[in-house]
Amino acid sequence: MKRKRIMAAVAAASALAVGLTACSGGGSGSSSSGSGTATYNAAIGKVFNPSDTKGGTLRMANSGDWDSLDPADMYYGYEWNFARLTGRSLVTFASAPGQEGTKLVPDLATSLGQSSDGGKTWTYKLRSGVKFEDGSTVTSKDVKYAVERSLDKTVFPDGPTYFNDFLDLQGYTTPYSDPTPDKLGLKAIETPDDSTIVFHLKTAFSGFDYFAALPSTMPVQQAKDTGADYKKHVVSTGPYKFAENNLSKNFTLVRNDQWDPKTDPFRKALPDQITVQLNVNADDIDSRLLAGDLDVDIAGTGVQAAAQGKILANPQQKADADNPVSDRLWYAGINGDVAPLDNIHCRNAVEYAADKTSYQAAYGGPTSGGDIATHLLPPPTQGSENFDPFPSPNNAGDVDKAKQELQACGQPNGFSTNISYRAERPKEKNAAEALQQSLSKVGIKLTIKPFPQGDYFKLYAGKPDYAKNNGLGIMLTGWQGDWTDGFGFLKQIVDSRVIRATGGNTNLTVKDPAVDALIDKATTTADTDARNKAWVDVDKKVMSDAYILPGIFAKALLYRPKNLTNVFVNDAYGMYDYLALGVKK
Repeated sequence: MKRKRIMAAVAAASALAVGLTACSGGGSGSSSSGSGTATYNAAIGKVFNPSDTKGGTLRMANSGDWDSLDPADMYYGYEWNFARLTGRSLVTFASAPGQEGTKLVPDLATSLGQSSDGGKTWTYKLRSGVKFEDGSTVTSKDVKYAVERSLDKTVFPDGPTYFNDFLDLQGYTTPYSDPTPDKLGLKAIETPDDSTIVFHLKTAFSGFDYFAALPSTMPVQQAKDTGADYKKHVVSTGPYKFAENNLSKNFTLVRNDQWDPKTDPFRKALPDQITVQLNVNADDIDSRLLAGDLDVDIAGTGVQAAAQGKILANPQQKADADNPVSDRLWYAGINGDVAPLDNIHCRNAVEYAADKTSYQAAYGGPTSGGDIATHLLPPPTQGSENFDPFPSPNNAGDVDKAKQELQACGQPNGFSTNISYRAERPKEKNAAEALQQSLSKVGIKLTIKPFPQGDYFKLYAGKPDYAKNNGLGIMLTGWQGDWTDGFGFLKQIVDSRVIRATGGNTNLTVKDPAVDALIDKATTTADTDARNKAWVDVDKKVMSDAYILPGIFAKALLYRPKNLTNVFVNDAYGMYDYLALGVKK
């Protein structure tokens, strides 16, 4: 998931075959009993402070803004985690700690998908009795329409492209230009009756249940759709609905009286109300968490350096913290569209000159930052292999080799370019400054350019023309796999065919047909071990192109105030499970 985007798992999910072997469902409960005794990492692998008590207000804050509250247009991991409170996708990840949280389970559907036609056709039956917040019954046509509208990457540039890439679209692009969508519509999705939906793919893919777990399968009524303005009032099918929504400022969820728990085996819906404040200073969020004035930092990427020091130095506060490992990579894209980085030797110079120890320190060091990365696939990903194509003494950079590469690319005295980051993220600012300092040692001068988080991928770093025309030679970002195999991690950040001119891209810099060919080979390899090796080949090819500078494999120091109940890290998201949380009244 972008930057966390949203469904990654620390423990490996079931294997892919011709893509993935679909996971079978499990219950949402934990097999590990929890306790209310606060200890360090008490919410990892088990439930801390378990409770079924309802009531109270869950208070959350975000240092930036949402991509969008529209399920068709979101790709941050915390957004996917949170969206399950207001919407129900066909399937979802189990609300459970440990490996149980990586299992796909039926949500709006009665079971996981039933495949036919060699994995090119997938059928789901919907649960009966599920309603929208206005009391109308959810039908298969509402799910079909939700997926149809998500295909429009002009209106919804930030959402994932899996349906665009795999459905047999036959030229279909959007319901908004279809004058008679009820009669014509998207032939790749059929709704033979109100409780059945059938998806037709152009190529077989046995991991389709992962696509069915995307927020874009959360039903949308065509009559209530307002296109790009739908984010102002998303119509709920979950236990909560929007009571107020002040875009870029705050929103509040209250109970949805049309939600029937009899149709929903996973959602506890403990709080009476959930408040979310947006664009709050990151250090202020940490201070409020430590003071007990806030319950959750919704981004799920951990406290900042100042708070980390306080927490780790105070045994009582450390007991209220968790330090989970994720399959997230913090990295920098090196933009071959911006000269002289269109020359591989200039890109190699950046790779060699980077001091990764300072990159690690920028994110908080080994505890709340993570381990130094020398390639793309994080260790928790199936088949990940450790290698380092740009070694340097103590990972602190190799000035001599960097200068040799600069000589080879015709820039012996270095060059100037811009480096971008998300303005609301102090750790990214620190990383930009660290790279600025280490690359200056070989004459590469970086000018730091901050951009707003909510539009970073839509309008700036993720929009190819803007990045090229504004000289964004290096772009800081992060990625957590949509699930834990090579496809789930690499597809959306290194396949050139997912790049859209309209923006909203998560592949910022990798445009190599040879990489695309290796991706196709990996996707169609049936044997698990051979497939995992094929994804390592993709990793090695991308690194040999020097289009990505890996920084660190992420860890985060999460803080849970004593007010929280039913707390656990969901391994599918690498953060606390927002579906389960409660508060003491």
